[in-house]
Amino acid sequence: MTAIGDPDIARAGATVGVIIPAAGSGTRLGERVPKAFVDLHGRTILEVCVAGVVDAAVATTIVVVVPADLVDRARRLVPDAIVVAGGAHRSDSVRAGIDAVGSAADILLVHDAARPLTPSAVFGRVVAAVRSGHPAVVPGLPVADTLKQIEPGSAGGTERVAATVDRDLLRAVQTPQGFTRDALLAAHADTGGLATDDAGLAERCGIPVHVVAGDPLALKITTPWDLRIARDIVAKSPLSAE
Repeated sequence: MTAIGDPDIARAGATVGVIIPAAGSGTRLGERVPKAFVDLHGRTILEVCVAGVVDAAVATTIVVVVPADLVDRARRLVPDAIVVAGGAHRSDSVRAGIDAVGSAADILLVHDAARPLTPSAVFGRVVAAVRSGHPAVVPGLPVADTLKQIEPGSAGGTERVAATVDRDLLRAVQTPQGFTRDALLAAHADTGGLATDDAGLAERCGIPVHVVAGDPLALKITTPWDLRIARDIVAKSPLSAE
C-alpha cells in the first residue's frame, strides 16, 4: 500500500473514491425526512450532491451511506453511486463507506451530503494537494466574525469572555476532505474515536493536515435558514431552468 504522505502517489496514477455520509437525521433542519432526502428545488439534497461530485469529474468510485431503511430509495435516486447502510455515528458511516470502496481507490474524499452546492474547483484543489504528497487535506475559508472564547461554566443567561481569538489564524473547514487511503484508514483505526470531521481523527493520530481554499458555495445545510439560502441559490442558477 502507498505510505502515508508518499509524494509518489501522483506518479502512480492514483484513483479517487468519494464517500458521502448521508445517514444523519438532520433534526435541526426540522423536516419530516432525513436531511439528505429533503427537497432542494425539485431534487433531493442527495441527488444534487451526487450530481456535483459527478460533474467534478475526479472520482472513479462514489459511495453514498444512508440509513438502512432508505438504501433502496437512495439507489433509485443516485444510480451513479454505490449505496450502503450507515451506522449510529458519522464515523461508523464513513467506515462503512471505506469498506464499500475497498481497494478501488488510492485517494479517498469524504464529502458531506449537506454541502450539495460545493463547486467542482474545490474537489480539484483537494485532490491536487493530496496528489502533491499531503496525506490529509481540507478546504477552508478565513473567518470573518470576531470570535470570543468564554469561560467554562458560565450560567445565568450570560457568558463571561475569557479571550478574543486571533481570527487570522483560523479557518472554517468544509468538505470534501481528502486523504491517502492509508491516512484515512489510520484515522479510523480507533473504532471508538468520535470527531466532528475526519481531519480531526487524523490530527488525533498525528497525521499532518493541510488547508486549501474553500468556497462560500460549499455551505452546510443545517438549519431551516441554510435550506432557504440553498434553495434560493439553486432557483437562481442557470442549471435550474434546464
